[in-house]
Amino acid sequence: MTDLLFYLFAAIMLVSALFVVISPNVVTGAMCMIISFVATAALFVLLEAYFLAVLQILVYAGAVMVIFLFIIMLLDADKDSSQLLKDKMTLAGSIAGFALLVVLICAAFAGGEHLPEPPLLPVVENPSGEGPGIPYTTSAKSFGYSLFTKYMLPFQVAGFLLLAAMIGVIVVSKKQQEN
Repeated sequence: MTDLLFYLFAAIMLVSALFVVISPNVVTGAMCMIISFVATAALFVLLEAYFLAVLQILVYAGAVMVIFLFIIMLLDADKDSSQLLKDKMTLAGSIAGFALLVVLICAAFAGGEHLPEPPLLPVVENPSGEGPGIPYTTSAKSFGYSLFTKYMLPFQVAGFLLLAAMIGVIVVSKKQQEN
């Protein structure tokens, strides 16, 4: 049963990702991307990575796609694009995607050695030296602890970059009024 669900969700994800690329309407492409994100979350559930599945739904299918749709509708992307440039970009993207697919398939079925797996390291080392610190775990508590202690600066930088991008979109989309 798990194999059947895997193939079902993988097929849904691949078909919707294909429609993201070939869809002539950008809003339809964004909606297909949401379907692809939900199918990816379903694959995470099959892997028993429930926390990643919830994050996939909340962050990507929820927040990021709402921002994408807001930007698409705010900039009205379909009006200004020339057909010749769109055809050249579509052709270049298709060739690059196909080349990447060929390289990935050849690498997956090559008989050579694969990359070595990195060793497991503790999530957080105990700075006082007393006790073992936080053990290896997949719980949300250890993830949150490392995110808000060790990785606090990159987390804040990413937030400021998203804020700057949002302000940039508002400035670009603001219509000039003649006095």
